[in-house]
Amino acid sequence: MATDESSRLHALDALLGELRANPLEAAVYVAYPNGDFVLVRPLRLDVVRQSVAAPEGAEFLVQTVTQQPDGRRLGRYRFLDQAGNLQEVHDRADYQYDPRTRPWYAVARQQPGVVQLTQPYRFATTQRLGVTLSKQSATADAVVGIDVAFDDLEQLLLSLRATPGTRLALLHGSGQVMAATVDLHSVGGDAQPMLDAIHEPQLLQLLKATKALGTPQVMEIEGQRWVGLHTQIDIGLGTTLDLLQMLPFDELAAEARQRALYFIGMAVALALLLLPLGWAAGKAIGRSINLLRERSLRIARFDFTGAPLPPSRVSEVGELSQAVQHMGGTIEAFLSLTESLATEPEVERMLQLVLEQLTQATQSEAAAVYLWDAPSACMQHAAQAGSVASSLPERFTYPPLHDAGAGATASGSIQRLDFELRGRQGGLQGLLVLEFKADVAHEDAAFHRFARRLSGMLAVAIETRQLLESQRRLFDAIIQLMADAIDAKSPYTGGHCERVPQMAIEFADRLHAASDGPYANFRMNENERYAFHLGAWLHDCGKVTSPEHIVDKATKLEVIRSRIHEVRLRFEILWRDAELAAARGALSAEQLRARQLQLHDDFAFVANCNLGGEFLSDESIAKLQSIGAQGWQRHFDDRLGLSAAELRQLDALRPKAPALPAMEALLADLPEHRIPWGDDRPAVEAGDPRNKYGFDMKLPPYQQNLGELHNLCIRRGTLTDEDRFKINDHMVQTYIMLKGLPWPAGLEQVPELAATHHERLDGKGYPRRIPGERLGVLDRVMAICDVFEALTAADRPYKPPKTLSETLRIMAFMCKEQHLDAELFRYFLRARLWENFATRFMKPAQQDAVDMEALEALLPTPASCTAVA
Repeated sequence: MATDESSRLHALDALLGELRANPLEAAVYVAYPNGDFVLVRPLRLDVVRQSVAAPEGAEFLVQTVTQQPDGRRLGRYRFLDQAGNLQEVHDRADYQYDPRTRPWYAVARQQPGVVQLTQPYRFATTQRLGVTLSKQSATADAVVGIDVAFDDLEQLLLSLRATPGTRLALLHGSGQVMAATVDLHSVGGDAQPMLDAIHEPQLLQLLKATKALGTPQVMEIEGQRWVGLHTQIDIGLGTTLDLLQMLPFDELAAEARQRALYFIGMAVALALLLLPLGWAAGKAIGRSINLLRERSLRIARFDFTGAPLPPSRVSEVGELSQAVQHMGGTIEAFLSLTESLATEPEVERMLQLVLEQLTQATQSEAAAVYLWDAPSACMQHAAQAGSVASSLPERFTYPPLHDAGAGATASGSIQRLDFELRGRQGGLQGLLVLEFKADVAHEDAAFHRFARRLSGMLAVAIETRQLLESQRRLFDAIIQLMADAIDAKSPYTGGHCERVPQMAIEFADRLHAASDGPYANFRMNENERYAFHLGAWLHDCGKVTSPEHIVDKATKLEVIRSRIHEVRLRFEILWRDAELAAARGALSAEQLRARQLQLHDDFAFVANCNLGGEFLSDESIAKLQSIGAQGWQRHFDDRLGLSAAELRQLDALRPKAPALPAMEALLADLPEHRIPWGDDRPAVEAGDPRNKYGFDMKLPPYQQNLGELHNLCIRRGTLTDEDRFKINDHMVQTYIMLKGLPWPAGLEQVPELAATHHERLDGKGYPRRIPGERLGVLDRVMAICDVFEALTAADRPYKPPKTLSETLRIMAFMCKEQHLDAELFRYFLRARLWENFATRFMKPAQQDAVDMEALEALLPTPASCTAVA
């Protein structure tokens, strides 16, 4: 939002912080609609420093292009040190860069609010090849861009190789190679090459393979076996990246094969040495050696399991058997540990599994993990495997134990090592404590290196899960924030978006825990429960679009203001007219009193009809029309003081204004009261070709009808058909809003769960008229909870709150009419969930006695109820 160069330079800390935190970013910048531009790039690489002639000690370059008052465009280079302090400023007359001509700027402006990923191209200043992510700001017209250079990606891929011969390539959605473990510069050309141009037949054959994505494949290429993996990465920008990995099979199994050959050779040597001892001894030794050989070959073929080898009388063979057994167990424990690190979602469960496998893999006696609590600067005990010999507290200020990595003797034969657990960015995640026997194997430096590497894997796993958990908490907080904002939008519906999800989630949990009855088989996994949690909290998110004056409409004539005051003023005019007529002698004193009494009665009747409390009969409607037909004189132009939009509408409906004074009806339905649908006509009708979500709603003839008689003649309540549609439209908006979000796997049903609680079992609900057989148990749970809260709520302006008995009786009739699920409502009654909700959410005056037998009698028999979906 900065409008000049000075204010942009004051905000550079945000761009510098981004570059320090993300080493893969080659530059980050902002472009403005007038052509102004500000860019910050790191000067880590010599080729970048040379391209911009960076002075000694400069760590960042700030490039700006600013429109001057005289119309000139001034380009400047500013060189900053590591702390962001200014070193030098160079005016660059040759730097006349216009960001508006660049592809990344154009695509971001075409689709505001959507992140765009460009095709590979060469950057303007450094001439490095790469791609740009760009997005137009939500708060201004500026476009933000981030450059990622392909040579930086290549260095990352090189660091990720599992073996020296591993081939890796990252492909753009267009098929161009963004990065690879070969030198792409040797290919030549001014653009990134395609895969077939970089002479990597292994990767090319993997790309052409027809097996499923994400499945490891063993392939024979030019007489050599390879293990390949083709993964597609969805980065959420409308395109996917392909990651190709090829590992030489021989390198992958090299260590196991070497050990197998060693054991085979040792077995053969021992057999030759012991041959003179006799045929019987040789037969026994041969049996042990054959078992040892078979176990070694199984390990070489990646089979690390098996029963323990029998003991041998020859000490060397016994030691070899124990070594082979230990090696297989260590490898198997390491694989199990890796699987737990990769697949177990819960941090506590993952830590327990990992510690159990870690003690086996490292032949340790015990292990414990502490997690770092940054706010209190303390370590908190999280998990433990085995019996720890040293005394470890549950919580302590770090570090009160000896320095991380140092050993300490817990007893005469037990030694301890502490490893700090640090994540990818070096942040402290916790502490790993290992206790093991003080023997030669554990004193070896190789063991210390092995344990330290395992601790690094554990730290990254903890960091990843904590990051996912923090993102989930942030997501939940944003959703609750939206629900609170919707409740706060209207003082009359405060708490609805909070009470309904609490009821629904408790209801669903009770069904999940049921061990008998019609819902004994109903179960939710963790993903399904979380999806329902989100759907329940978002069930009314579309109300952000609902006009407040309709949601809060307490009387029939209410719009943004209450129009009953206008009507009363007209009655005042008629009163005054009667007094004037009497003063002129047109009315006698008795006629005047009769007229004024009639006006009093008529206004009282109109005002009572305006409340909408009772059903309006045909006689009452006829009386309203008779009262409204009375005339009053208007002497002032009703076009004065109107907005431009109101004037355009009035001119279209009434081109010629009546001469003044004009006689008007006391209560009128004027043409200008009927606001037609314009270009924003909603696509909710079944036959509308724009209706892509399957809505099936009846659209009222007008967007809004403000006619006074039209509103006063509402038979029940305060809402017209137009108002009712606007209220019901919140379900349409809820579904459209949630359908537009990129829900991850397992949460795809959130839009359905959030937007079906106004559907009915008889298929007459809204917004999609879904038949009952397509409504799941959770959809029906939401419907029951929404109705219960709406009937019992004490904050509605248009109705008093219902008592508990009234509410349950109304809901029983709704079950009878196929509005709600009768079997589920019967469970709701018998489980006395209504009692729990009443205690928590209803006023004491509403909590009257409930006749369960009478309610059960109103419900259809179980045999006639709709089957549980």
